[in-house]
Amino acid sequence: MEWEHESTKRSWELQTLKEACETALKEKHLFDSSELEGFLDEIPRSNLEQLEALDRVFRIAAEADLPTDVPDYLCCKITLDIFRDPVIAPSGLTYEREVLLDHLEKVGKFDPITREPLSQSQLVSNLAIKEAVQAFLDEHGWAYKTD
Repeated sequence: MEWEHESTKRSWELQTLKEACETALKEKHLFDSSELEGFLDEIPRSNLEQLEALDRVFRIAAEADLPTDVPDYLCCKITLDIFRDPVIAPSGLTYEREVLLDHLEKVGKFDPITREPLSQSQLVSNLAIKEAVQAFLDEHGWAYKTD
């Protein structure tokens, strides 16, 4: 909810800033055209290019706040959800701790992908992935899910 509130606020601020920039460019165009009456052919094209560039910049800024796919390397191979507490198995594969422990308890003492024998004591926290997930979430708050 916090991200949604902040996203709405950012969107509103971005739109307000875009409108202010467009107004300033249009006023500059009017000022320039009144001073340089002999060069009127270049001013409208230049003004149009600036407005198009401004639109591109604000479109890119707005896209950064839109939900997209979470990269696969930040997701558990079993649940396909973004990691919360990733652990790495001896096979080199990373899983969500709770899901893997549940698998070991209910299904069997083996790696769910490689089928190699696996015990809880062999699991190691994957701090690199955990930090990558946090960095991704800091930039893309929409990725937080509540089930």
